[in-house]
Amino acid sequence: MKYLGLLIVASLFMFSCEDETPKPLPIANTNPADTVELVELSTSYGMMVVYLYDKTPLHKKNFIKLANQGFYDGLLFHRVIPNFMIQGGDPDGNGSGGPGYTIPAEIFTDIKHKKGSLAAARLGNNVNPEKASSGSQFYIAVSTSGTAHLNGEYTVFGEVIKGIEYADSIVKQPRNMSTNKPNVDQKMNMKVVKKSFATIKEMYQFEPVF
Repeated sequence: MKYLGLLIVASLFMFSCEDETPKPLPIANTNPADTVELVELSTSYGMMVVYLYDKTPLHKKNFIKLANQGFYDGLLFHRVIPNFMIQGGDPDGNGSGGPGYTIPAEIFTDIKHKKGSLAAARLGNNVNPEKASSGSQFYIAVSTSGTAHLNGEYTVFGEVIKGIEYADSIVKQPRNMSTNKPNVDQKMNMKVVKKSFATIKEMYQFEPVF
């Protein structure tokens, strides 16, 4: 069964990419010397750096595990919709596959979609009322307003802190208008790296909230 829940009434939400900047939230308590695992997501256009939220530990642990195992290497961004998102992480490459398990939802009202958000795809509410996430499929938002209708419905478990312009490049690629699959395969590779909070702040001008 395809993970189509993500795309419910998506065609009704083709908003402009000129999004309002979200209001800053209080910074999480972090020791500058402590290290954290980031994921480097490489594409043919360039590398995105992804920070994973401590507030969603089940999704964070699973994403790091799969990335370390090489699960995502060579997989496709199989669905792209301008002003909305790019979706990938399906070993079957068509939206129907996964690692054979789901992850319990970790949905919080204070973690909202914004441009660069990393979130878990899932089956629709009609077959998945608990909103459990796909074990591997994820999407990256390329718009804040265009994904606002997903707030409270999907688990957002991280964000791109560098290289979101490469997601913008992928989402612009010509695609099959029935399946939204790019005409030219958009492959990914992932690597887990460790950096201190001080280094993250200096390199990416980013301080974690969640």
